[in-house]
Amino acid sequence: MPVGSACGKIILFGEHAVVYGRPALAVPLSQIRARATVVARAKDGIVIHARDLGRDIVVNDALVEDALAAITRLTLEKHGAAENLDITVESDIPLASGLGSGAAISTAIVRALSTYFEKVLAPAEISALVYETEKMYHGTPSGIDNTVIAYEQAVRFRRGTPLPEITPFQIARPFTLVIANTGIASPTKITVGDVRRGWEQEPARYEKIFDNIAAIVEQAQEALARGENEMLGELMTLNQRELVALGVSSREIENLLEAGLRAGAGGGKLSGGGRGGNVIFYVEEERAEEVRRAVLEAGAAGVILTRVV
Repeated sequence: MPVGSACGKIILFGEHAVVYGRPALAVPLSQIRARATVVARAKDGIVIHARDLGRDIVVNDALVEDALAAITRLTLEKHGAAENLDITVESDIPLASGLGSGAAISTAIVRALSTYFEKVLAPAEISALVYETEKMYHGTPSGIDNTVIAYEQAVRFRRGTPLPEITPFQIARPFTLVIANTGIASPTKITVGDVRRGWEQEPARYEKIFDNIAAIVEQAQEALARGENEMLGELMTLNQRELVALGVSSREIENLLEAGLRAGAGGGKLSGGGRGGNVIFYVEEERAEEVRRAVLEAGAAGVILTRVV
């Protein structure tokens, strides 16, 4: 049975500013994944069985803005194929939480269909297809989710014309992250739109914030290349201050940050669109369990401990 799989992702530094041409750093989360399987269907049509959503989507009847139907259509057009299919999708990645669930599910569908039709697509081709559906989720997406997930490697990303700058970056020494889910959906399309409106009204102020975030990204990349991981916590906290200035934090995010820092995390920030979704902490490995317990007690809906290499 043809199967496609795709990882989650987390943005370490640079969200929101990346939409305005500044760099961002993101890493794949290989331990949480979306999966898709494809089998021939006896009846006419193509049906997507989205188990986590409790939906069966008939592709030919789906709305244009239905992202799962859209990625299926785009992939079939790419392969010049039309068959009766059942596509089953399931995912370990929390929805609307800044971990790239939408891009991962779309990538898994592309890979499963490509395996079914025995036509391998390069990561760049997969990324380009998935980017089209990212517009449905995020309005004005940076392109970072589809890039990290399609390539499944740590990347520095900067938007560009006609093509983005995508560069793998060096991690000299592994480090541990605690990722705490607020339990609140992260409305990326809304927060990106709100930041856009703020930028239009106060361009100089917002450009300064974006420049500050870009400087933090550069410092973080240099620290990772030198193996000076202890700097990451401080830089995360600085990045969080800039995100607060953009208006994309929330009481729930701040509560989790306070609990994690009090328990011994080296630093932390929201990751993704903000106002919900996930908070990430840099921790020394021996403090990870203590921080995990603290953020759960503070109300986190779930916690992932991950080793970034």
